[in-house]
Amino acid sequence: MHTSSGIVALAFSGGLDTSYCVPRLAEQGWAVHTVYVNTGGATPDERAAIRRQAEAVGSVSHHEVDARALVFDRFVRFLIQGNVLRGGVYPLSVAAERTQQAISVLEVARAIGATAVAHGSTGAGNDQVRFDVTLRVLAADLTILTPIRDEGLSRSQAIAYLEARRLPVPAKAGAYSINAGLWGTTWGGGWTHDTWAGPPAELLDPPADAPPAREIVIGWEAGLPVSLDGNRLAGVDVIQTLNELAAAYGFGRGIHVGETALGIKGRIGFEAGAAVLLVAAHRELEKLVLTKWQAFWKDQLSTFYGDRLHEGQYFDPALRDIEALLAHSQERVVGETRVRLAPGRFQVVAARSPHSMMDPRVATYGEQNLLWTGDEARAFARVAAIPALLAARAAGEG
Repeated sequence: MHTSSGIVALAFSGGLDTSYCVPRLAEQGWAVHTVYVNTGGATPDERAAIRRQAEAVGSVSHHEVDARALVFDRFVRFLIQGNVLRGGVYPLSVAAERTQQAISVLEVARAIGATAVAHGSTGAGNDQVRFDVTLRVLAADLTILTPIRDEGLSRSQAIAYLEARRLPVPAKAGAYSINAGLWGTTWGGGWTHDTWAGPPAELLDPPADAPPAREIVIGWEAGLPVSLDGNRLAGVDVIQTLNELAAAYGFGRGIHVGETALGIKGRIGFEAGAAVLLVAAHRELEKLVLTKWQAFWKDQLSTFYGDRLHEGQYFDPALRDIEALLAHSQERVVGETRVRLAPGRFQVVAARSPHSMMDPRVATYGEQNLLWTGDEARAFARVAAIPALLAARAAGEG
C-alpha cells in the first residue's frame, strides 16, 4: 500500500474497479484526477455518465481524451494488414487499446504534474501487464498505484466498500466485466469462467428485427479500408459504421480461449463485427495480389506480432521491424471487396484489384494454360516428385 500525498492520474473507465480506486486512493492522501481515454464504443450519453460517476466518487478533476484515431493509426492498421486473429478467432479487441490508454493517461499525468499513475487492473489479468510495461518504459520516474491488485479485492468487496460510504455503484457491477472499444467489445466473468457454459442469448441469436440481407462494397488502399459503397471515410469511421451494421445483423460474435500474459488460460466472449469482417475481406483481397511466400511469412510474423501486443510488449523493437514489413507488403493491396450481410452472418463474396495475379490471359485453373506446354507440365511434375521419391526409396517404400 502506498500511503502518501500528491497528485495521481487514474485511468478511469467508470466501472466498478476504477470507481473503487478513487475514494480508496483519496483515503491514502492522494488528489485523484480521473482520465477516461475514449477508444471507441461509448456514446456521448455513456461518456457523460462516466464523468458523473467520476465526480460522484470524488475525482478532483475529470479528463477525457479522444484516442480513437490514435488507436487506429498505431495499432488497428497493422492488425488489419496482418490479418491478426488470436487463436484464429479473436481480433485482439482489448489489446489494441490498452497500451494507447496507458500512453494517453501518462500524457495527462505529465500535464497536471502528477507524481503517480494508477489503474484498476486485477492481479490475474493481462491489463496490468499492458499498463505497467507502458508506464515503466515511458515513465519510470512515476509511481504506479494499483489498489485492486494490491489488496486482492473481489467484486463483492468493492461493491460493499462503495455502498458503506454511500457512493454510487456502477450499473451491472456484479455481473461481468465489459470492455467496449473501437476494435470490439469483450465480456469476462460469469459464464466465461465455466468452459462448458455457453453465452447468453444476446451473444448467440441475431436480433429479431435484423434487416434484410444486402451487399456492401469496401474500398482498399495500401491494405487499409478507405471507403464504403463508394463513400470515402476515415478508418475510424469505416470501423464504426461496420460495427453499427454488425450490431443490426448480429454477426461478429464469438468465444476465445487462450494463453494470458501470466501463463494461465483465459476465456472471453466478444462482439467485434467490424474487426472480423475487415480481416476476412482484407485476406481475400490479399490472395489476389501477394505471392505464396509473401503470404506465408506475413502469417508467421503477424501471429508473433499479435502475441507480443496481446502480452503488453508493444515497445519491443521487433514489432517496429514487423510493421515495416507489413506496410511494404501492402503496397499493391488495392481494390474492392464485396461482402454480403445477413442475419447472424456475413460472407466475402467477391474481390478485385488492378494488381490481381489471377490473370485469365495467362491461365485458367483446371482448364487451359498459355505459358507452358503439356510436355513442360509433365516434366515439371516429374522433377517435383524427386524429393518424395528419394525419401520413399530410402525408407524402403519405393
